[in-house]
Amino acid sequence: MPKDTPSRWDRRMQQRLAHGEAAALGELYDRFASLVHGLAHRVLDDEDAADQITREVFTRIWENPDSYDPKQGPLRSFVATLAHHQAVQRLRQTESAALVRSGLGTTEDLERKVRRASAAARADYIVTSMPAPLRAALELAYFQRRDYRQTAADLGVTEDEARRRLRLGLQLLSTAHDSGTPPGRYGRPA
Repeated sequence: MPKDTPSRWDRRMQQRLAHGEAAALGELYDRFASLVHGLAHRVLDDEDAADQITREVFTRIWENPDSYDPKQGPLRSFVATLAHHQAVQRLRQTESAALVRSGLGTTEDLERKVRRASAAARADYIVTSMPAPLRAALELAYFQRRDYRQTAADLGVTEDEARRRLRLGLQLLSTAHDSGTPPGRYGRPA
């Protein structure tokens, strides 16, 4: 299947949502609510705000099902982009209001905080989205402090394969600072 061909599930889900099928929204929520909540919580560091963002994202999808175009990328990326955008918007609003009230800090401080939160959320998204072999290699190297030889032995692969997995995983993670949105074709939603 060519890379640009949307998955059958994504296309069907978009059609079901467009027809107002409530069960489709429930299925979408079951599949992506933890992703949305996790991204929002990572950006906002606030459980209640993350819950609210989660509700807002799924409400927005329900009210505007045609905003997702399967030809533009996976539904997962679209949902993650919506969540990220909503969370960053909320962070800017709450932090700007706090900045005005306190008179402390600058807009540059706010933007630095937003960039850090965005990069952290993006890194989380990248790690959870990467293929399991890459994720396993990175987890061994990072959390268990294994070098590529030990990683190769733990995974039962050659040292060259372990180096390749670590290199690819790190290359993916390095993109966390490149952009403010999760990977995919979707830019910031309107």
